[in-house]
Amino acid sequence: MNYKLNILALALSTAVSAQIGIEKSTIDGSGLLDFPSGTTKGIILPQVQNAAAMSGTSGGTFIFDGAASKVKFHNGSSWIDLTNAAGVSKALLPGSEQNRSKGVIMGAPDSSARGVLILESTDKALILPKVINPAVNVKSPVAGMMCYDPTAKLVCFYNGTEWSFWGNTD
Repeated sequence: MNYKLNILALALSTAVSAQIGIEKSTIDGSGLLDFPSGTTKGIILPQVQNAAAMSGTSGGTFIFDGAASKVKFHNGSSWIDLTNAAGVSKALLPGSEQNRSKGVIMGAPDSSARGVLILESTDKALILPKVINPAVNVKSPVAGMMCYDPTAKLVCFYNGTEWSFWGNTD
């Protein structure tokens, strides 16, 4: 398993400035990483045992906090809850929350941030998977799932029990 991750990291590091489409051949706009429209798949955020215990966290980090069973965002100085209520989460494997090694870095040759997938770019962004009405269309969501509903124009987070939605309410 570790061998496969190393090969993936090496392949991605050789194309650090490239744009990548997951299950699609063209990238929408200036995305560094992009997903197809109309999918029922989302990004599953890393689950950590306790967000408050994480030191040196970079601003812009998204996680699923297993202790609180909530999706959280780090704004550079503190954690912000993105789900309204606590959900449920699977227990972490013993020691899995201690993995502090760098993950795959895209968009730059190196990064000071820690994470499983680190996107570094001054002119490209992550384009979330576009899932229309995920509360209805995602049949088996996993705690920590994140996607974008292009019809409702909302970022959607699943906490293991219910969906929470963030976006413009105009």
